[in-house]
Amino acid sequence: MDNEIGPRLREARTARGSSLRSVAQAVGVSASLLSQVETGKTQPSVSTLYAIVNHLGISLDDLLGIGSTSATSDQQASGAAPTQPPVQRSEDNPVLEMENGVRWERLAGGLDDATESLLVTYAPGAASSIEGKLMRHSGVEFAYLVEGELTLQLEFDTYVLRPGDSLQFDSVRPHLYHNHGDVPARGIWVVIGRRAQNLSLPAAPQLGEVANGGATLTSAVDVLAAMERLQPQQAEPSS
Repeated sequence: MDNEIGPRLREARTARGSSLRSVAQAVGVSASLLSQVETGKTQPSVSTLYAIVNHLGISLDDLLGIGSTSATSDQQASGAAPTQPPVQRSEDNPVLEMENGVRWERLAGGLDDATESLLVTYAPGAASSIEGKLMRHSGVEFAYLVEGELTLQLEFDTYVLRPGDSLQFDSVRPHLYHNHGDVPARGIWVVIGRRAQNLSLPAAPQLGEVANGGATLTSAVDVLAAMERLQPQQAEPSS
C-alpha cells in the first residue's frame, strides 16, 4: 500500500474531528488495527478499506492524493472544470496494495467523484476479507473478468466468474470476493455513485449470524430486513 495512504486516512479522520476509537468502533475494527493502518505498519483488507473511506466520506482520488496539485487548486478557485489527460499510461497508474494479495490500480478518470474505475487483481487465495466478512457500500458495482477465476458470494448466492464473465449489482448488498484458484484473477471494476458523505454503513450481517431478538438469519430477505433495523453509528468528537 502507498506509504501516504495511512497519513491521508489519519488526516481525514482528524479533519472530521473523530477519535481513533470512535472511527474504529464505527467501522468494526480494533483501535489498534486502525492505528497500524494509519501509521503504515499494516495493510487493510478491501472490506476494511471500504468501511473506513465510506465512514470518512472520502473518494479514491482523495485517498491516492490525486487532484491536490496547485494547478487543480487554481482550477477549483477559478471555477473551471478540472482537466484530465485523455490517456493514462500503465506505469502511471496509482496503486493500492492491500492485505492478502489484493491489488487495485486506479485507471484513467477522476473528472467527478461519482465514478471509480479500477484494474483489480486477486492473487491465488486472496479475498476481499480474510475474516470471511461480507462487505457492503453504496453505489452500483460493475466488473468484467479478464483472466483467472473469481468467486463472488452475493448474499446467499455464489457465482464463479471466468474470463469474459461480467457482473453488476447494487453494492449495498452484502458481498465477498475470493480467488480459490492457483493463478491470479484480474478484472476491470467500475463503482458508480459510492456515497461521498460522512456516513457509516453498518457491517453486513454474516451467514448464520444471530440477529436482534435471537432470530437466526436464514434468507436474503432476513439479511436485508436486519440491515434496515441497523442505524449508522455517529462518530464521537475526539477528546
